[in-house]
Amino acid sequence: METIDTVRGRTRTAVIEVHGLARTFKTRTGPVEAVKGVDFAVYDGEILGLLGPNGAGKTTTLRMISTLIAPTAGEATISGADLRTESRTVRARIGYVAQGHTTNDLELVMDELVLQARLFGLGKAQAIANAEELLTVLELDGLGERKCAELSGGQRRRVDIALGLVHGPGLIYLDEPTTGLDPQSRANLWEHIRRLRDRGTTIVLTTHYLEEADALCDRVLVMDHGGIVAEGTPDELKRRIAGDVVSLEIAEGQADLVLAVAEDVLTVRSGMRSDGAEHPGNVVVHLTVERGDAAVVPLLRALDERGIAPGALTVKRPSLDDVFLTITGRSLREGDRA
Repeated sequence: METIDTVRGRTRTAVIEVHGLARTFKTRTGPVEAVKGVDFAVYDGEILGLLGPNGAGKTTTLRMISTLIAPTAGEATISGADLRTESRTVRARIGYVAQGHTTNDLELVMDELVLQARLFGLGKAQAIANAEELLTVLELDGLGERKCAELSGGQRRRVDIALGLVHGPGLIYLDEPTTGLDPQSRANLWEHIRRLRDRGTTIVLTTHYLEEADALCDRVLVMDHGGIVAEGTPDELKRRIAGDVVSLEIAEGQADLVLAVAEDVLTVRSGMRSDGAEHPGNVVVHLTVERGDAAVVPLLRALDERGIAPGALTVKRPSLDDVFLTITGRSLREGDRA
């Protein structure tokens, strides 16, 4: 189905269309709304990121559109198939890579990959060819005859990725794909994901890594408390905050005074605090100003006159975390530590 991509303002094929999708879990203390009626589309050949802190609803959303859990409300079309009435067709058309390890410790890597491909209907020769290609692409050469239990954590994560790709799906879901990988392996996996996109594969991934969403995703849905709070390309989201962000770490009881001083000596477009400080009893005050370099000296001079000495001060261009902070009043990194 063709729909209007509101971000780019052109007509493209929507591989996924979601309307009012919601999931409520029953707990001993009462119902918990994990996802609260979200609406979004994913377009052919793009990398869409679901970005948010732990508990934001990212994985629940991914599990619903992959048929692993049933939605409480709402509807979706996945690669032309209805999520509720054609779940088997949906599963046949997607690849899914979960957060945890999905390999069998006692099985050989090659056997795991070939079995997965055969379960999706591939012939033996094609299954072996696909598995061998992925072992090379994901830098797992020579490991096909080793048991999964003998691999390092990073190697096992790459085998997880290969299991989701071995049957050649046109739509792939990656749930926190680089968790547990070292920086070099993460960068290599990013390149592979980009190559998949360049070949026409549509990718939906969840992440709480700001740099991953910024570097990898064509478009980002920022999630918090089960809802979508912002949507756009990384650059478009960051352009919502004009100017530079000056952040000061100070004692908690001085936050109001620092905000008042800043308003007095600077042209502050927005000012707020977060609990993202490394040291107990401290907070971080974030000030959005037109030019951070010009703001630092008069701000520090005014604070010094009042006996306030920041523990740390940084000046930077707006990030996706600043967007989240502006919208929700808290930092994405706070949620990561929760």
